[in-house]
Amino acid sequence: MSEHQGWHGTTILSVRKANRVVIAGDGQVSLGQTIVKGNARKVRPLGSGGQVIAGFAGATADAMTLFERLESKLEQYPAQLTRACVDMAKDWRTDRYLRRLEAMMIVADRGVTLMLTGTGDVLEPERGVCAIGSGGNFALAAARALIETELDAEAIARRAMAIAAEICVYTNSSLTVEVLDAQDR
Repeated sequence: MSEHQGWHGTTILSVRKANRVVIAGDGQVSLGQTIVKGNARKVRPLGSGGQVIAGFAGATADAMTLFERLESKLEQYPAQLTRACVDMAKDWRTDRYLRRLEAMMIVADRGVTLMLTGTGDVLEPERGVCAIGSGGNFALAAARALIETELDAEAIARRAMAIAAEICVYTNSSLTVEVLDAQDR
């Protein structure tokens, strides 16, 4: 199977530092070599009270389906993000309909950040930083370089996303940023 065309159009980055966790996403939606929209919202709060934040890379309709599925799992397992994500990943991997969805997600709550894929992976990042999407590796490298500086989580995320937007043609500087106060780790 070839690379999914929808996966080109975004960069999502999560940074966890001190007492904060941030997920930032750019707003560019691309169809092939054409920019269709520049201010899409790919990061949002989930669950009751916005105690979970999430961002997606991939096909929008597929990501919305996954957001809805994850919200359902969060209702089933309140305050248990890891359990909800593992249960959703099992469904995503085994359900015939869900298996066809072309997206990846980063989700975070006060205690944990997780990256979810359609292959059943539920991964906790090293050093509190992870990224997905076409500009993900650029944003990840920049955030890792900045994590030991005096900058806070949000400033690191914003700077790293700006660097990714300067390098990746499928990433722009129109950001959506969601922040949660987090537990010290």
